[in-house]
Amino acid sequence: MPDMQDEFLFPFKPTAERPLLGQTVLIVEDSRFASEAMRLMCLRCGARIRRADTLAAAARHLRVYRPSVAIIDLGLPDGSGHDLIRELAQSRPRLPVLLAVSGDPSLRGLALRAGADAFLEKPLSHIGQLLETVLTLLPQGGQRNSPRAVLNERVRPDPLALQDDLSHVSELLETANTDERLTYATGFLSGLARSIGDGDLAMATARLAALSDAGQPTGSQMSVVSALVHERLNTRPIAI
Repeated sequence: MPDMQDEFLFPFKPTAERPLLGQTVLIVEDSRFASEAMRLMCLRCGARIRRADTLAAAARHLRVYRPSVAIIDLGLPDGSGHDLIRELAQSRPRLPVLLAVSGDPSLRGLALRAGADAFLEKPLSHIGQLLETVLTLLPQGGQRNSPRAVLNERVRPDPLALQDDLSHVSELLETANTDERLTYATGFLSGLARSIGDGDLAMATARLAALSDAGQPTGSQMSVVSALVHERLNTRPIAI
């Protein structure tokens, strides 16, 4: 006889091709390019998606519904994703799955100590990276233990999402007149450069961040990074 409580919590049964059917995923991510990649992965697996690009937007979502999975970027424009992870990890009832994502692997330990169930390093480009982590962590009722297809396709976000991110970071660099703003701008751009495999942009951004961290003048390197961003903005968008 089926478990009636289980049927209530998971009314849409996962299938082999759509193993996350019935799950709702909240993506808290300020990069449109990165969130689009995660959105495509989740939709391919059957999940419903909500997206927030700030902590404030995430709080508004969480006041009206409870997702089964939260994927939280650690660097957000209005604060640290660690704070949201800590809050959700301590809430009762706790969300079934809390995932931290970042392009900086050194943040793994801090994310796990804050209460994340797992840490995923950007860039996320293949469905299997996300899917296997989520299915391992979901309560048994959400998994159904049914056979499923091997899903490890590569997702390809809309190139216009990349252009939006480049425009955004160009504005960030122009207004990065404090250490906090510069730290956020370089963190955002570093993650974006990794996501698109742009080694020159990643190295230039790392150099800018290092100068800022050391308290050294950043004007010259800021010009280098800004020029690289504008060069990519002026290039016709192509599929990644």
